[in-house]
Amino acid sequence: MADDTVRGEAAAGAQTESSNGGADGENQSLSKRQRKKLLKQQKWEEERELRKERRKEKKQQRREQRQNQPEEEGGEAQSFRKRPRREVTPSSVRLVVDCGFDDLMLLKDVRKLHKQIQRCYAENRRALHPVQFYLTSIGGQLKQSMDEKDKGWVNWKDIHIKTEHYKDVVEKEELVYLTSDSPNVLEELDQKKAYVIGGLVDHNHHKGITFERAKELGIEHAQLPLSSFVKMNSRKVLAVNHVFEIILAFLEKGSWRDAFFTVLPRRKGAVAVTQGEENTLKEDEENSDSDSDTPEQTA
Repeated sequence: MADDTVRGEAAAGAQTESSNGGADGENQSLSKRQRKKLLKQQKWEEERELRKERRKEKKQQRREQRQNQPEEEGGEAQSFRKRPRREVTPSSVRLVVDCGFDDLMLLKDVRKLHKQIQRCYAENRRALHPVQFYLTSIGGQLKQSMDEKDKGWVNWKDIHIKTEHYKDVVEKEELVYLTSDSPNVLEELDQKKAYVIGGLVDHNHHKGITFERAKELGIEHAQLPLSSFVKMNSRKVLAVNHVFEIILAFLEKGSWRDAFFTVLPRRKGAVAVTQGEENTLKEDEENSDSDSDTPEQTA
C-alpha cells in the first residue's frame, strides 16, 4: 500500500515537471527579441486601464482650464487663439468668365480650366472686396468635368452660373472684354462695368480669338497695364485665375504694381519696370514669339 502511494506521488511529480518543462521549452525556443516583444505586449495589455484613466484626467484638466481662463484673464487667452476676422466689403465690379470656348479645347485643357475656375471661386470667397462673379455659357465638356470632379459646385455661394452667353446676361454697354491683344490699357476699374475673362486654355492655338470676338460683338475691350509695371520672360498672357486674382488684389491694394507682384507666378520671371523701359518692352513683346506653354488668356 505504501509502495503504491509512493509510486503515485512520483508519477504526479514527473507529470508536473514534464508540464513545466514544456513551458520552459517553449520559452527557450523563442529568441531574445521575441521574448522581449512578448513581455512588452503583456505589459501594454496590463496598463491599458491605467492609460485610459490618465487620458480622462488630462481631458478634464483641459476642460477646467478653458472654463477658468475667461474668468481669470478676461477671455484674452481664448480670443488670442481665434484668428481676427477682416471686415469684408463686397465690390460692385462684375467679373465674368466666358466659358464659350468649350469646342476649341481638348479634355485635358478643359480640366485645367475647371481648376482655374475653382481657384477663382476660392479666392473670391476669401477676398477683402469680393467681386460679383459670373460663369456664362456653362455646358459641354466643362460641365461634365465639374459634375465628375467637383459635385459640390452646384452648391457654390455668391456666384452666378449661367448657361446663357454673357451678352444675354449683362447689358452690352456695360461689358469690357479683357484681352492682351487690345490696344486699350485699363487704368482704373469702373464699378459699373462687367469685365469678361476668356475661359480658354489652348496653348496659343487660337491666338487673338478673344480680341476678335470682342470686336465682332462690338463691345469694349482692354488689357491690364502689365507693361507699365512688369517685364516678364514670357508673353504677357495669363491664366484665368491670375487675371481674376490680380483684379481682386487691385481692389484691395489700390495699386496695379502691388497687385501684379502679389499674384504673378515666379516662373513668369516678373521684374519691376524702371523708367524708360516701358516703350522698349512694348516693342519686344510685339516681336517676340508665342510662349507655347502659356494658355491664351487675358492680361
